[in-house]
Amino acid sequence: METSLPLLGQPMPELKVTTTHGEMNLPGDMKGKWFVLFSHPADFTPVCTTEFVAFQKRFDEFEKLGAKLIGLSIDQVFSHIKWIEWIEEKLGVEIKFPVIADDRGEVAQKLGMIHPGKGSNTVRAVFIVDPQGLLRLMLYYPQEVGRNMDEILRALKALQTSDNNGVAIPAGWPNNELIGGKVIIPPAKDTTAAKTRLSEHEGYDWWFCYRDL
Repeated sequence: METSLPLLGQPMPELKVTTTHGEMNLPGDMKGKWFVLFSHPADFTPVCTTEFVAFQKRFDEFEKLGAKLIGLSIDQVFSHIKWIEWIEEKLGVEIKFPVIADDRGEVAQKLGMIHPGKGSNTVRAVFIVDPQGLLRLMLYYPQEVGRNMDEILRALKALQTSDNNGVAIPAGWPNNELIGGKVIIPPAKDTTAAKTRLSEHEGYDWWFCYRDL
């Protein structure tokens, strides 16, 4: 099966999957909602365990943003179930989100999660999909490096803020070194607007103006 890499702004590929919560169709079953699909290399591995706990610790924050979490690895569903039981029993954390059992590797191939030199395991990929089923953000980490879930939350908030307000989001928002929690106004589209931009908004130049939310 050929490995492909989806492109930002395109529809998420149609996927029929088996999960720890039963059968799902993505993105169809998530229509009208944001969701975060993330892969991990394997069950019963230390880094992946820390990631699952970290995602679950932020479960309510994702829910408040109207976003669902969905995990995935190339393991069978019974392995997922046993690992989730182990996490609850040994670490006291109940995993509430579904985990896709991609034991044939079909989903991983469609989404470009199998990288050369990494065997058959998936890399640590993250896909944020919007309510229209469009892929809005992708992150890829190697097996050796665990992810920062606060950054994934921040990116989701930034996407939603950009969509809702027609603005761009600066680096490190809402704690940007130059403009703090303010957001960037789209640049002027003609010379008249460029000349008046700084009289209407805060900014360093007509092409770099910003405002409060």
